[in-house]
Amino acid sequence: MRSVNRLDEALMRRSAALRPSRVDLAVKMLSTSANHSLVWFAAAAVLATIRGRGRRAAMRGVVAIAGASFTANALGKQVFPRRRPAADLVPVARRLSRRPTSSSFPSGHAASAAAFTTAVALESPTAAVIIGPVAAAVAYSRVHTGVHWPSDVACGAALGIGVGLLTQRWWPLGVGEPAEAAVNVHMPVLQGGEGLTIVANPNSGPDDVDPAVEIKAAWPKATVIRLDDLDERDLTDVRALGAAGGDGTVAAVASVAADTGLPLAVVPAGTLNHFARDVGVDSLEHSRTATESGDGVTIGLGSVSVDGTEPTIFLNTASLGGYPDLVRLRDKHAKRLGKWPAGAYALLRVLHSAEPLTVTLNGRRLTVWMIFVGNNPYLPKGFAPATRDRLDSGLLDVRFIRADVPFSRTRFVLAALAGALHRSHTYRQLDLPGFDVHVHGRPVAIATDGEVGPEGTVFTFKARPAALTVYR
Repeated sequence: MRSVNRLDEALMRRSAALRPSRVDLAVKMLSTSANHSLVWFAAAAVLATIRGRGRRAAMRGVVAIAGASFTANALGKQVFPRRRPAADLVPVARRLSRRPTSSSFPSGHAASAAAFTTAVALESPTAAVIIGPVAAAVAYSRVHTGVHWPSDVACGAALGIGVGLLTQRWWPLGVGEPAEAAVNVHMPVLQGGEGLTIVANPNSGPDDVDPAVEIKAAWPKATVIRLDDLDERDLTDVRALGAAGGDGTVAAVASVAADTGLPLAVVPAGTLNHFARDVGVDSLEHSRTATESGDGVTIGLGSVSVDGTEPTIFLNTASLGGYPDLVRLRDKHAKRLGKWPAGAYALLRVLHSAEPLTVTLNGRRLTVWMIFVGNNPYLPKGFAPATRDRLDSGLLDVRFIRADVPFSRTRFVLAALAGALHRSHTYRQLDLPGFDVHVHGRPVAIATDGEVGPEGTVFTFKARPAALTVYR
């Protein structure tokens, strides 16, 4: 430590020996603007206006700031108390009007700057090129103004980089990116929507928006119908089916399209539009362009039969136990809290009030809190699945939380917070082409693509490879 202190003092004196200039005032202002990470929150607000990578970069950056700030200020400064440099080490013109009084080690400003820049770089390297020099200037400003030793800044920056990279443990890269599908197909070209029958659900999405109006403008030759009329519709002369609504609407139309062998055009007109996002259709314009070029992919579907009845198709997920309540609570609070905090809140609420289910899953008797089934494997592998990297794997993603392990809920929550669910005895994840679940006791409801379905005791899940072609 003596060697570190001597080096710190030597570097501080070199910095203090720089000639006074107008830059001194700019550095002071920059250092002050980074108090409470204000400059980074402002940068995140700008990034959030850019759809796709920009918004993901902003969200990941804010999460990284929270982690770095907590680690540096609430933990690091308490465990490693250190005196700040003496004020007279730097000229009066450089000194901050309000010098901080907390421990000098590590630099919270440097930690937040490095964490935000690293997290942004993971999602948008172009944005990081712009932000990086500002972050470096903020970190150096703490030495220039005499409130941190250089080693404080170096260690704070290292901490921030680590926290930024660690966000991948809970939130893997690729969330929000279109999933891959190996089979690209050429489908009917629908100029002006000719031969397209599209189901528009006016109850999906914002209350004051009717998707049918925009659909007719984009496809003037298309036939627009209500979801209730689809089963009675003569599809003899139809060349393709379309769905404008949320995931439930799209799933209902996709089921008919798969049964009739018709291609599907998707218009994201719901609230979350998980399937449209994974397919890679971000807007009505994307879907219209695909139908006029005939480009598309072949994907797999999931299906579940309840007590031997006709199988129900699901595009995204199916679930038993407390998972339907988890999704409902998460979506209810997502706009106010953000998706990930809302998911954590919903998980705690549901685990606290849920009743365990005794089931036989593929011949093995278990007691579980909830069962999640995804159409194709989801990422991350924790219990907050967010995205898929493939849509044609021919597998179902099966996840469940065991209730027959002592303190199972507490252990699960701790493992989830630590990003170590893959090592937890309370959590299991499997990729299977099909399986059966027999519920012992009273019947329970199945939820598919956010819609609560019928109750039953025997559920047969199957993956249906290459079951549907979708324009994209």
